[in-house]
Amino acid sequence: MWLAPEEVLVANALWVTERANPFFVLQRRRGHGKGGGLTGLLVGTLDVVLDSSARVAPYRILHQTQDSQVYWTVACGSSRKEITAHWEWLESNLLQTLSIFDSEEDITTFVKGKIHGIIAEENKNLQPQGDEDPGKFKEAELKMRKQFGMPEGEKLVNYYSCSYWKGRVPRQGWLYLTVNHLCFYSLLLGKEVSLVVQWVDVTRLEKNATLLFPECIRVDTRNQELFFSMFLNIGETFKLMEQLASLAMRQLLDNKGFLEDRALPRPVRAHRHISALKRDLDARAKNECYRATFRLPKDERLDGHTGCTLWTPFSKRHIPGQMFISNNYICFASKEEDSCHLIIPLREVAIVEKAVSSSVLPSPLSISTKSKMTFLFANLKDRDFLVQRISDFLQKTPTRQTGGTTWGRQAGAPDPESLPAPQEVSGPPTSPSSALSSPQSSSAQEAPTASQGLLKVFRRNAPVETLGAKGAKEKMKEESWDIHFFEYGRGMCMYRTAKTRELVLKGLPEGLRGELWLLFSGAWNEMVTHPGYYAELVEKSMGKYSLATEEIERDLHRSMPEHPAFQNELGIAALRRVLTAYAYRNPTIGYCQAMNIVTSVLLLYSSEEEAFWLLVALCERMLPDYYNTRVVGALVDQGIFEELTREALPRLAEKMQDLGVISSISLSWFLTLFLSVMPFESAVVIVDCFFYEGIKVILQVALAILDANMEQLLCCSDEGEAMTLLGRYLDNVVNKQSASPPIPHLHALLTSGDDPPAEVDIFDLLKVSYEKFSGLRAEDIEQMRFKQRLKVIQSLEDTAKRSVVRAIPGDIGFSIEELEDLYVVFKAKHLESQYWGSGHTAVSSRDPSLPYLEQYRIEASQFQELFANLTPWACGSHTPVLADRMFRLLDQNRDSLINFKEFVTGMSGLYHGDLMEKLKTLYKLHLPPALSPDEAESALEAAYYFTEDSASEASPLGSDPDPFLPWGAQEVPPQEEQEGSGNVDVQGKRGEEKGTSPSDYRHHLRMWAKEKEAQKETIKDLPKMNQEQFIELCKTLYNMFSEDPMEKALYHAIATVASLLLRIGEVGKRFSTQMGRRLRDGARGGDHNGATEEGEPPAQDAPQDPARERQPPAAGDPQARAGGDTHLGKVPQESQVVGEGGSGEGQGSPSQLQLLSDDETKDDLSLSSYSVVSTGSLQCEELTDDTVLVGGEARSPATASRSEGAIDADWCISFEQILASVLTESVLVNFFEKKVDIGLKIKDQRKVERQCSTSSDHEQPGASG
Repeated sequence: MWLAPEEVLVANALWVTERANPFFVLQRRRGHGKGGGLTGLLVGTLDVVLDSSARVAPYRILHQTQDSQVYWTVACGSSRKEITAHWEWLESNLLQTLSIFDSEEDITTFVKGKIHGIIAEENKNLQPQGDEDPGKFKEAELKMRKQFGMPEGEKLVNYYSCSYWKGRVPRQGWLYLTVNHLCFYSLLLGKEVSLVVQWVDVTRLEKNATLLFPECIRVDTRNQELFFSMFLNIGETFKLMEQLASLAMRQLLDNKGFLEDRALPRPVRAHRHISALKRDLDARAKNECYRATFRLPKDERLDGHTGCTLWTPFSKRHIPGQMFISNNYICFASKEEDSCHLIIPLREVAIVEKAVSSSVLPSPLSISTKSKMTFLFANLKDRDFLVQRISDFLQKTPTRQTGGTTWGRQAGAPDPESLPAPQEVSGPPTSPSSALSSPQSSSAQEAPTASQGLLKVFRRNAPVETLGAKGAKEKMKEESWDIHFFEYGRGMCMYRTAKTRELVLKGLPEGLRGELWLLFSGAWNEMVTHPGYYAELVEKSMGKYSLATEEIERDLHRSMPEHPAFQNELGIAALRRVLTAYAYRNPTIGYCQAMNIVTSVLLLYSSEEEAFWLLVALCERMLPDYYNTRVVGALVDQGIFEELTREALPRLAEKMQDLGVISSISLSWFLTLFLSVMPFESAVVIVDCFFYEGIKVILQVALAILDANMEQLLCCSDEGEAMTLLGRYLDNVVNKQSASPPIPHLHALLTSGDDPPAEVDIFDLLKVSYEKFSGLRAEDIEQMRFKQRLKVIQSLEDTAKRSVVRAIPGDIGFSIEELEDLYVVFKAKHLESQYWGSGHTAVSSRDPSLPYLEQYRIEASQFQELFANLTPWACGSHTPVLADRMFRLLDQNRDSLINFKEFVTGMSGLYHGDLMEKLKTLYKLHLPPALSPDEAESALEAAYYFTEDSASEASPLGSDPDPFLPWGAQEVPPQEEQEGSGNVDVQGKRGEEKGTSPSDYRHHLRMWAKEKEAQKETIKDLPKMNQEQFIELCKTLYNMFSEDPMEKALYHAIATVASLLLRIGEVGKRFSTQMGRRLRDGARGGDHNGATEEGEPPAQDAPQDPARERQPPAAGDPQARAGGDTHLGKVPQESQVVGEGGSGEGQGSPSQLQLLSDDETKDDLSLSSYSVVSTGSLQCEELTDDTVLVGGEARSPATASRSEGAIDADWCISFEQILASVLTESVLVNFFEKKVDIGLKIKDQRKVERQCSTSSDHEQPGASG
């Protein structure tokens, strides 16, 4: 590559000059290439440790002038080919021009200008692509690809100098972090260390420090533990490794989400030394943190942040913190945790103005909202730029548009962000929906639940005053919140402080619960910005049947059946609509048990639309991956809970581990937020805190429950006793302040005993949880979630592997360990399609809801690579052809994909079948569908007619006896079977049109039974093989023995077997011809168009009569049964098997091939008689492409052409005949019965599965000396 000219003072240190002219020098790095000795070792070590640019580019070109001692680098190259191309360009384009200049300074100036121009032109061409960074980073990426054999699609994110600890010895080198791999390379004094780890294989990733290792990063896979240390910035490195490992886990968990994550934006401008991917990942991490901190929608993108102060009217002081600006929000977070948080939606901003700056209040900025709230920020570093950015975003905000649209009128309506009063909470959310979806009238909008929560609908008409002390307490709560709203604001723009948390911990008043849940969870933002969305979903999803809707219907009446709101159709219908709408919105999750319980509680305090958006916030942001098919999120938080128990309650942790209680309790606690295990009035208080604090509250309360029951749990003897103890404790957690009448708790009725434990007040339990376990921070939880997610997903992958292996039949031949190893290799090949792209969408996408066996599938090109590395039949250049045939044979459903079971079935036939099974597999590989029309030209036309007219009964050839039937009429039943299968297909189509009925089920059962019977295949079921297919089989066998130690003996044996089979086929052909003549003599004349004359072989008619040629073969014809691979009168080039007819001795000699008399030979002018190589004792190298063996005599191409090179249509051979012939040669029997260890093949495959770089220009690196 061309380099910006840089001055080099010592040109010959560590370099060898290979070419020179008056103006340029081409040099090679010492130690690179051949030789090098001790100097090469030292230079290689220095290059690795110091990361010399020459380590990347072992060749360079310097510019020099005769009288100057200063050299300038102008180009470098990683291979001799690359640097030679630059050198030749310089010689042909610059040498003659430079000789004109008189001044050396002018020469140097011209060269530098020319090189800068070339680089600018290259960068201009590359700039629109934006996927490569110039400069040093590009060099490092080139080195990574060359060193580890990565393809162009594998992008380097960043690289770091570090040490890898091999035993107790650190190896200094370079760590390369790519999108899909972690790579390390070190070369010290000739000792090379090269590591490649896929991120999807990482089971543990943590930063720690021990006595043995200094501060280091530990990376574990299933097979090894790796330690890296001595980083310049270990924090940055570890953070990036976390992000890349998280991307890989997302790939295993949810492929659709992974593919969305992989859509990395291209940089606007390339920066030297910095990866565009790293910048993007950093930005993504900031976005995720920003959205999580302020509970913003998933599509919100952080534009920037800056330090500032915020004037807080409630405390009369300026609070330092950070201002965050995104496309729809301005947010503020104080430096002191919980001091103040603020969220200002841009749709609510009315005025943004710069206030007068002073020494007391420098660079102030005032933001006023439509709800008459004003926020004053100060100490802004770049206020003008900030105001411009806010102005740009405001112009793009939809609510700022005015006009006659419904949205514009809604924007001018009373402020939805500042809710006027508790009793009007449900009004604003429904008004956008009803305004925007007025053309749609559905039962959902007419139901009472469209505007208010079920609790209001079913509340008894008792005023609060009549409830006594509980009513007074509820009244006090409402007044406290009214005061809070007055001081801190109301709606989304409310100041959120420690005071807000205190009020939440005291319990939300029932009249405000729905409103505050919406605000604290961030669901309000999504609801207001998507008016009419829920009503549209309800309309689309109603009446749609799916597995999710079936599960929803099953669980509807199990959702809080003790509550009066769900003892009638009104509540049930509302719950059905919300759950069905969400399943329609997010089919990846669909529906999961426990969602019904949580949603039923949401509906008690919110309208349907509000409950829907709360459910969205819960499932997609606050409890990520909780409600998917494998409840991964809940399992991750269960792991966090176990880890916290070990830290906070070490005495209890070991006991709980022995009892196995944590895994039993935590899922039910976390998935339903305690709603299923605690009285409703108490659990809803925990839900209040959850919407404000997140998962932290759930973990704290769970620890407090274990702490309160520690002594009793330590005395438990089994899991059942511990579960009963905890269940009874939770049943007696009461809410004495609840104004609603108590609802009987079904779980309490089941676990109540003679002496119930003392009641526990829920507020006391919350207080204890905050006092003892409040040290948890959101950042710590996210860190632990990452760590546990690695364990959980890899554990699920191991479970999937075991399930797939168990699904493989026991007679497959491979051991469990071999099957697991094969599964790992197969899965890695599938994942490659996601790494580096695939032409098949079904390969690059994976549906986790499918059975484990169907989740990973590969296409033909991937199978070809696996087959080439794993097959025991090494066929050299013929291997890809054989792999394609094997793929078509295994792909029974014709979707161009095969799963693991099909793959293992094919491999088992090659490795563990007996002689007959292996030969049967080889035989099938040369029959349709394995043998494609592309490989046998004659198959194309025959197969076309065969498939077109297979069901037609009107064909004259289908009704008349076939004169070419070789073995009599015993082959007629396959035609009947074929017709029967055609009728079955018609019946199947009719059944699909009719819909499901009992007869259809019986039909499918019969079809299934037939499929099961079809698997019991005998050798007599195999169709006969025609001559062209036999030629292909011989070609395969010829290539199969090329690498075997018994090569000569095997060639001799196969020549003998081929000669024998040719004679058998010829005898069968002559017999069939005679039978055909007899049948034709007895039949009526004129039945066949273009009938053959007596005395002429049938094969001669085909080329002479085009009309006959275009008719389909008869059903009884052996070619038709073989799939129609024969096109009469043509010989594909590859089907002409050639040999040299010398005077060979032995069974393959020409003298022994001459069975028929000369007259008989003249009677049949086709090449079919002996058109297969019979090498006998000839050497394989003596075979030429110019010789065709016919009847045992070597003919020249001119002689062969006189016979028109026709493939005999009547010649055929059966599998039994091939098997019997092979058994006559012991060397062939030994070859096919030889055992091959697939374990060694799998190890070799693992070594090369990432070495799929298509670049062959780079020289392979190696240690010198």
